[in-house]
Amino acid sequence: MMKSHASRACLLSILFMGLGQIYNRQFIKGILFALIEIIFIFRLLPFIRYGLWGIYTLGETPQAFVDGKIVQGDHSIFLMVYGIISIVLILVFALLYYLNCQDAYKVGELRDNHIQPNKFIQSLKLVGEKGFPYLMLTPAAFFTLFITVVPLIFGVLVAFTNYSAPNHIPPRKLVDWVGFQTFKELFTLAGYKETFFGVFRWTVVWAILSTVTTYFSGLIFAVIINSNGIKLKKFWRTIFILPWAVPGYISILVFRNIFNAQFGPLNKWLVSLGFERIQWFGDPTWAKIVCLAVNLWLGFPYFLALMSGVLTGIPKDLYEAAEVEGANTIQKFFKITLPLVLFSTAPMLIMSFAYNFNNFNLIHFLNSGGPVNTSYKYAGHTDILLSWIYKLTLEQNQFNKACAVSIIIFIIIATISIFNFRRTRSFKEEDMIQ
Repeated sequence: MMKSHASRACLLSILFMGLGQIYNRQFIKGILFALIEIIFIFRLLPFIRYGLWGIYTLGETPQAFVDGKIVQGDHSIFLMVYGIISIVLILVFALLYYLNCQDAYKVGELRDNHIQPNKFIQSLKLVGEKGFPYLMLTPAAFFTLFITVVPLIFGVLVAFTNYSAPNHIPPRKLVDWVGFQTFKELFTLAGYKETFFGVFRWTVVWAILSTVTTYFSGLIFAVIINSNGIKLKKFWRTIFILPWAVPGYISILVFRNIFNAQFGPLNKWLVSLGFERIQWFGDPTWAKIVCLAVNLWLGFPYFLALMSGVLTGIPKDLYEAAEVEGANTIQKFFKITLPLVLFSTAPMLIMSFAYNFNNFNLIHFLNSGGPVNTSYKYAGHTDILLSWIYKLTLEQNQFNKACAVSIIIFIIIATISIFNFRRTRSFKEEDMIQ
């Protein structure tokens, strides 16, 4: 049985990029595809070989001193990065190879159906008309691949190595693959086990309380301001939005001074009233209360603005009907206002939980995770997982453990968010009132 043009063109393109296009008499397109493979073989393949060797071995020769001179060896972290880039390049080339074969097959089918294939200029016009969205998305996808995806993969892989001080910091020492040993140490090693579970418990409590307090404070203030008896509504909204308008970093530093145990104005005022100074950041309980209070100050204006917009969209007829049925203010709030507001803002509630779970700025800049906890490893009483990661990396050079904790955070947040998003009616195609 005689082979069709489509099969021949596809087979030729499998043998070498561009041959199928040349067979289909699309010479310019075929030459461009062939140039891609030539560049890959002669320019990129040596780098890819080196990168794959590097990510497999993470180096074989450490830095050494010979005759009083430093002899550079293999840098394990650079080799890992080269290896990741090499794998990405292979995947990109494989995608182009597939598109090359698919294009050759489709054009060959046109020839089998006695349809004249497009010339190069016609192909360019067709791409400009039908493929314009892809042309616009490709550069962004390319940069996302190398600026976002590659670092994410690197962070995941580091968790499976022994990249940490003092014995495995390149270039003086090599890094090795250790599998799940780092995760095992987090859950079993003395010091790290207590720290991980202690910090994790506080992180969960912190995220829940921070989200609930800011959400419902914003809702309560929005309901009060939008009630019929309140005058100067714009004035009140403006006043309460101000904490959100001021950069959070500045507000946090101001509160850090206000709650200073020695010279803070709050303690001076308490002393003038005859009370003792309170160790706001020295006592673990007070430190956690201060963190929650400052977060409330910074976070509730956002939900106030959000709730105000949602409340104006609730039909007045519902409240009028409820009044006719004899419902009081509290009943109207719990039966009408709260369900409708939750329906509209549940996704923001979930996102707020995820944000507070990783709210590094407030914890770090307010009190650096203090006070010190002697039973913890490189963490304080108010440290959350993300601030603990900061200390593990920039202060203690425990990069593998920091990456392992990051993976755990991702799994937790992703699981909770996906579960809640799937159960949230805001994402389902159904009406709220049935």
